[in-house]
Amino acid sequence: MAEDEWLADRFEEHRPRLRSVAYRMLGSLTEADDAVQDAWLRVSRAGAGDVQNLDGWLTTVVARVCLNTLRARRRRREEWLEEHLPDPSISPYNDLGPEEQALLADSVGLALLVVLDTLTPAERLAFVLHDMFGLPFDVIAPMVDRTTEATRQLASRARRRVKGADVQTPDPDVDRQRIVVEAFFRASRAGDLDALVAVLHPDVVMREDYSDRRPLRMFRGSAAVASRGGAGSGPEVEMLPALINGAAGAVIVLRGRPFAVVGFIVDAGRIVRIDAILGAERVRRIAAAVLG
Repeated sequence: MAEDEWLADRFEEHRPRLRSVAYRMLGSLTEADDAVQDAWLRVSRAGAGDVQNLDGWLTTVVARVCLNTLRARRRRREEWLEEHLPDPSISPYNDLGPEEQALLADSVGLALLVVLDTLTPAERLAFVLHDMFGLPFDVIAPMVDRTTEATRQLASRARRRVKGADVQTPDPDVDRQRIVVEAFFRASRAGDLDALVAVLHPDVVMREDYSDRRPLRMFRGSAAVASRGGAGSGPEVEMLPALINGAAGAVIVLRGRPFAVVGFIVDAGRIVRIDAILGAERVRRIAAAVLG
């Protein structure tokens, strides 16, 4: 009994990091929580025994669970659109707790998660575990049934894909981000296209995920995005400031019902990317911390 309690306590200590691993592997908070719980069931049945490196062992167990989930997802790919926006981590503005901070370490954002979704399960595992969490390739190799050198190549291919996608890095000052985002919403409410264009980078990209298997819609350029800016304006619209994967964003409520989650990447005082997730049920689920 004492050993079981000790293992349970140690697992809880490691849970934030394990959840962070699972989130980067799966891009879904719900699936990440399920993977961690599944890992605990496996760990509790196996027992720690003579495990020398508990952190490495727990990470390995979670990674294997995630790899199985990714492979199953790939087999039923028809259930997933070619591209979708993963579930972000959403917190009230200025209220990022320790678990969310661990989840968002290394500035993982929606844009990076979308790129990770284009990798094969083995590439994603090799990249996430080595490049993000520092596991050596000889530890990762057995998980993907590859040699150490082949696993190194998996991570290398994934790294090239991520670099080639040119994922933008947001302004490190969230308060500066917030000023730009608020200016965007003020201009949107006022229907001021000139003011909207002024806060948008000329090459801004906006993506809309309707969460109902409709194709993801994409708009490029400040004029096209500004024309979408007023779609969520009006007296019946409430904008709740939020942190979306650690960056400034908002949860939109329309006529008292959850409507959208909108994440931004702000760089040098302009918005370079907007990711919008729409759909009342999905928004209610992922934005519960802000909606209350």
